[in-house]
Amino acid sequence: MALGLVSLVTDASAEMVTAILPLYLMYGLGLGFLQLGALDALYTGATAVLRLAGGHVADRLGRPKAVAIAGYGLSAVTKLGLPAVGGSLSGLSSVIAVDRAGKGIRTAPRDALISLSTPVEDLGRAFGVHRALDTAGALLGPLLGFAIIAAIPGGYDVVFSTSFCLAAIGVLILVFFVTQPRTIVTKAAVSVRAGLAAATAPELRRLIIAAALLGLVTVGDMFLYFSVQRTAGLPPAVLPLLPLGTALTFMLAAIPFGRLADRIGRWKLFLLGHVLLLAAYLLMATNTQGRVVAAAILLLHGLFYAASDGVLMAYAGPLIPTPLRATGMAVVQTAQALARAAGALAFGALAAWIQPTLTFTLFAGALAAAIATGAWLCRPQVAR
Repeated sequence: MALGLVSLVTDASAEMVTAILPLYLMYGLGLGFLQLGALDALYTGATAVLRLAGGHVADRLGRPKAVAIAGYGLSAVTKLGLPAVGGSLSGLSSVIAVDRAGKGIRTAPRDALISLSTPVEDLGRAFGVHRALDTAGALLGPLLGFAIIAAIPGGYDVVFSTSFCLAAIGVLILVFFVTQPRTIVTKAAVSVRAGLAAATAPELRRLIIAAALLGLVTVGDMFLYFSVQRTAGLPPAVLPLLPLGTALTFMLAAIPFGRLADRIGRWKLFLLGHVLLLAAYLLMATNTQGRVVAAAILLLHGLFYAASDGVLMAYAGPLIPTPLRATGMAVVQTAQALARAAGALAFGALAAWIQPTLTFTLFAGALAAAIATGAWLCRPQVAR
């Protein structure tokens, strides 16, 4: 629960910035689809390598809480750098990269703490509770960002400063209220080779390949929200509010979906989440305008996250030995993050070359193929 509160406050900090980024980049700095794709890829992929480092160090020292604190602290400090870089695209890219690096360092140790503190049969529910609280912050963040921009037009500096204050509170909660599980072996003899060996065990290897394939054809959130805003004919100022539709659905569905995953099988629900995402892409591809269609897309997007985000980690955890839990989770997360970064870059390039509607059509076809491949790869263990 304490880790959920940390994520609630931290996600409010992060999402109030994320929510205004498309508005800031597309309408403030006048960037195009290709540049947005590059930044979206950076936002997703900058966490990748340091996820491995964070997971390995956490296992090596037997101190996942300390490594998580370092990651959360780094992300908090970067919020102070956003007002300093102003409209510099290179400066903005650098700050985003460091912020995402902090996220990369903390994610695997945090998920390892949840996994090692929870009975195996309840992992779906535990991750569902955490993701629900995390998403409550994602719901609060865009509201704060929108309120600040509405009260102070162009007040991006105020948004960034407020974001730092929230992130600092999250770090303090983690330091003083989160306890490390006693089951973790202090200073375990964990080598890089041992971590890679665990990651290449047959069951986990199939999981990594399937998660990467699905990540490769997942459109970045920035693109989806920007496309929904244009399709629905909404004014640009409403763009920061669109993530609320996803976040509210995610928050309400995370716990029920986590419990459902424990009952019917976590991989089954993970694939079902991508089927829901496929439905959202098909709606985007029809280019049907209207607020009802926009609401349906955001609803499907939120259900996708509820059925996939924490569920993937709940499924992966028991496949990894306890001394290597953070490292193994980091490998899964890194493969998915790199694939999603490549997917965002590819979508941006295609959308700049052809119509975004046709790009969604192409990605929908590729996602359908990836879902079928994922079901085939993990068929021996799909009941878990």
